Amino acid sequence: MDRAAIGVRSSRNIEYAMASDKPIIAIATGDPAGIGPEISLKAALDPAVRAACRPILVSDPAVLERHARACGLTVDLRPVGQVANADWTGGSLAVLACPQPEAIALGRVSAAAGRASVAFCGIAVKAAMAKHVDAVVAAPQNETSIAQAGIVFDGHPSFVARETGTPEDSVFMMLCFGDTRISHATLHQSVRQALDAITRERIGRVIAETARTLKRMGVTAPRIAVSGLNPHAGEGGLFGREEIEIVAPAIADAAASGLAVTGPFGADTMFHMRNIDAFVVMLHDQGHIAAKLLAAHAAAALAIGTPILFASVAHGSAHDITGKGVADPKAMIEAVLRMAGARRLAA
Repeated sequence: MDRAAIGVRSSRNIEYAMASDKPIIAIATGDPAGIGPEISLKAALDPAVRAACRPILVSDPAVLERHARACGLTVDLRPVGQVANADWTGGSLAVLACPQPEAIALGRVSAAAGRASVAFCGIAVKAAMAKHVDAVVAAPQNETSIAQAGIVFDGHPSFVARETGTPEDSVFMMLCFGDTRISHATLHQSVRQALDAITRERIGRVIAETARTLKRMGVTAPRIAVSGLNPHAGEGGLFGREEIEIVAPAIADAAASGLAVTGPFGADTMFHMRNIDAFVVMLHDQGHIAAKLLAAHAAAALAIGTPILFASVAHGSAHDITGKGVADPKAMIEAVLRMAGARRLAA
């Protein structure tokens, strides 16, 4: 073998040794009819992502090729049947292959797209449970497509709970953007159902899981603020007694356990508070409206309370811009970097 070949081989060995120290993050590419494959490819190609981890896309390679062509992305996909065979040297993208038997039209709701997106996410979660990957990041799903496929799905947290054998009422969503983190006591259900679900015990669980996740992310002494349910946090009982009878006792329980937790506060003013590591809200919109106003298309959504590290994005599958190459991968990049950072701290 000549010196040039030896030099190339040595360089690749060094590159592989450096890469092998980084966490492996599985990126489930979401709804194949939406922007999920595009933002997944863009995130996996991002220099900051590649510096922080070893990304492996979980998808149908043919779907990824189609989106890459449509969006003008130059990619070198390397499909593998198992994570152990992936190679992160050079500029190639590792793909844990999940071929789909049905044709899927871009930008359209369909049962085939729903089945494919759930399959991608399920395989990624199984890889994390088997410890073949260190964390999972999921691109957006399309709940209508999934419903057409006859699959029960009401959001990633409950899906991950079922896939990991975790009780669904012990898994919650935490939205993250910048230094702001917002956990939700309830999520994808009607307001009437959410009101029935908000109990002293449930609020206690979401506070505890929020504190545990913050510590996993490197916050040694988490400070948590909790919202009320009613306007002005009930205004001392004038606008409802849930704060007095449910929320405040749950906060007192958490404080008695040693956590630095305060509240209840009005959800319309709470986010102005400083020196808070995370906020806990009662209802989906109390947290999501704030996140989408303050960090449009840039919030990562963590599923907390499961045995694996899992994050998704807080925006939808955007069928209207699918295949146009204009989808912003900011939220996917944010989610991957958060998972990579959390895994390094947990290691």
